Formats: sequence, C-alpha cells, structure tokens
Amino acid sequence: MAFKLSPRSLTALEGVDVRLVRVVRRAIEVTKIDFAVIEGRRTPERQRELFEKGASQIKENGKHVLGLAVDLMAYLDNRASWELNLYDEIADAMRTAAWECSVPIRWGAAWNIPDIRQWPDTMEAAMNFYIDARRKQKARPFIDAPHFELT
Repeated sequence: MAFKLSPRSLTALEGVDVRLVRVVRRAIEVTKIDFAVIEGRRTPERQRELFEKGASQIKENGKHVLGLAVDLMAYLDNRASWELNLYDEIADAMRTAAWECSVPIRWGAAWNIPDIRQWPDTMEAAMNFYIDARRKQKARPFIDAPHFELT
C-alpha cells in the first residue's frame, strides 16, 4: 500500500534540513506502516518546554531547534499508535530511504548506532542491541522511537 504525507506533515517539515526532508518523503513511499510527521523544527522555547516536561533530554539547541531532527507518529487503521513494534518498521523504511538518499540518520531507539545505514540487520535488532548495551552499562535505555536525526 502506498502512503503519502498529509498537508499537516508537510507543514511540520518546514524549516527541516532538506536532506532529512528527502529521506522522510522517500520513507513514506516505501514504508509498510503509515506515519505522520508530528514535529520537525522547534523553537528554543518549545524545546525548553519539552525538557521541563521530561519529554526531551536536551534543554536547548538540540537537533530539533537546528532543523536536523523529526518525530514521526505511526498510524494503524487510521489511528495514531505508540506501539513500539510499529516504529521499528518505520525505522526500516527510514533506513532504506537514507540509503537511497545517501543521508546518515540516527534513530532514537538505537542511539549507539550513529548511522542506521551501517546496521547489518533489522531496526528491531538495532533497538535490542542498544537496550542490551545500556543494560550492560547498568544504565537505563532511553527509547525515543519516533525520533530520527541527521548525523
């Protein structure tokens, strides 16, 4: 099934680096799971607000403020969903698109992989690799599966 970005998603991409926009536009064409862009470039005020709510680990001048990151939301049966397994499917599409567009991308559920194009397995395996690495460090993993950024 072919999906396309909604006008709202296209608006959310305004101010985002053109390389990342290219990847997102290609990913929606190859994905098995429909998605929307829920956040692209943020103002410094919005970034601080999200930090204060605990929704971001970056207080200011993060990748979103610089237009170098997007957050995507999965849609299943025309309803927004936070089911984690949907996001590794979206990440697979983002990885394919990143390869085709020659753009290095980091995924927020596999922080220790600087460029998901280099990962030899599925994005689900990449997320599990990250979780295992954090546990070995006796640290809690920070899973931000909707997040994708340029590296």
